Amino acid sequence: MQRIARYKFILILGAVLGLSSCDKGFEALNVNPNASEKPNVDLLFTQSLLKGNLPLDRAYFFTSYLHCGTYIQHFAIAKEVAGSGAGDKYAVNDFYQSFYYRNVYTNTVTTLTEIIEAAKGPENVNKLSVARIWKALIMQRITDLYGDVPYSDANRGKYDLFQPKYDPQEDIYAGLLKEVDEAIKAFDPSKPTYGNADLIYKGNIAQWKKFGYSLMLRLAMRTTRATSTKVVAKDWAQKAIAGGVITDAADIAVMRYSNGPQTYNNNPIAFELVNQDYTTSSKGASNQEWGKFSKTFIDFLKNNNDPRLGVVSVVWTNGVPDTTAALQKGMANGSDVKPANPASYSEPNPATILNYSSPVLVMTNAEMNFLLSEVALRGWGTGDVAQLYNNGVTASLRNWGLFGAAGVIAPARIDQYMAEHALNTGGTFDQQMEQIHTQFWAALLLDEQEAYANWRRTGYPVLVPVKYTGNVTNGTIPRRLPYSQTEQGINGTNYNDAVKRQGPDLLTTRMWWDK
Repeated sequence: MQRIARYKFILILGAVLGLSSCDKGFEALNVNPNASEKPNVDLLFTQSLLKGNLPLDRAYFFTSYLHCGTYIQHFAIAKEVAGSGAGDKYAVNDFYQSFYYRNVYTNTVTTLTEIIEAAKGPENVNKLSVARIWKALIMQRITDLYGDVPYSDANRGKYDLFQPKYDPQEDIYAGLLKEVDEAIKAFDPSKPTYGNADLIYKGNIAQWKKFGYSLMLRLAMRTTRATSTKVVAKDWAQKAIAGGVITDAADIAVMRYSNGPQTYNNNPIAFELVNQDYTTSSKGASNQEWGKFSKTFIDFLKNNNDPRLGVVSVVWTNGVPDTTAALQKGMANGSDVKPANPASYSEPNPATILNYSSPVLVMTNAEMNFLLSEVALRGWGTGDVAQLYNNGVTASLRNWGLFGAAGVIAPARIDQYMAEHALNTGGTFDQQMEQIHTQFWAALLLDEQEAYANWRRTGYPVLVPVKYTGNVTNGTIPRRLPYSQTEQGINGTNYNDAVKRQGPDLLTTRMWWDK
């Protein structure tokens, strides 16, 4: 028996030594000969555009539609709070409200961080610059929703940094402006671009510069009510304007889609709204979330004889979408009961907004002209306030033509609307601000995150808050979304530091620029 035991020991020892001597062989075998040592930044950038702009994974539906869009009363949801109706009931729903936070960091920001690391070097300077600008846009959206968030430490898990600190929003804005400024200056026309992998500008450097300066102007104007030595709104606004922002239709940042064959070929707004609420079979009568256009929004369009009404809105008459202006009727925010005859309430037009082949407007000449009008009103620029306002309204009406024939508004109707809604240049600063930004609110339909952020900054249009029983905001419109509850467990120390600095993790807490 002892001899058998010794033989077993020798065999085991030999096997171990044999495995040890074969380490280098196994190391070679574990290398995938078909894998690239460096990532394909072109493919990654395309992915970041598709997943970062409006990802097809409920982020638009949960964040932009159910919350931002109902807060600023473009949309209304009649479901009770226990369903998906937390938005215009001013309630807390961690899963929906923290979805954007949880989703965008782990997808888009991770991808862009990988691109930025892989694209370092003089030959990739244009690809690096575009990625930096696009990442700045994504980070702007995140911080505008939540306030202080991980920025300087974000997505550094490969360096064993798994618990990122939350940067103060003032520092984030200073960092974003610096990023955009440096990226614009680094462009080199002699170097390669993303080309067709760039779904917005096809690698056109001049247009990406305008996009960068437009983002700079947006960031600058967001801080007009904040006191800061790190970010001076006037200085950055003037720098952006001097660089050149998007003022013409030819330079609009547009993501174009088609009706198939893959999900990512479909317009993500249309896809989300159709599949999560306005199902094609419901014909306005049995929407999944009982969603409709808000009474506030439809009343604004009807009372102002707005030609966008029939472009964006329909009711269902005998199972057929009807754009007749007199029939359009919005649903009051704060309801938790499905209305009688729901098909008679206005909802998005299947021929434009719900069309899978419609475009997504990422940054427009309408937005920039409205901001330029405000800049001139503040005395920070030499432009004509009324003309820039006129340019903004006109552009917002014309841009619906990008949605196809059903979106085209006749030039005569545009001229008539402008004649009826010229800027009251004899009014006070506040009266002109209200007129500019009420039109801005109408123009930003579908870009609900930006509409919500601009409303919080300006206070226009003046909205009547919902008085829903059991709301957690004391009847005031929320100022931010709460962080993900999982952060309290996995990144508790940094979460607590952010809450101590910014204020309670509540819907009512105002962030740095929202004073």
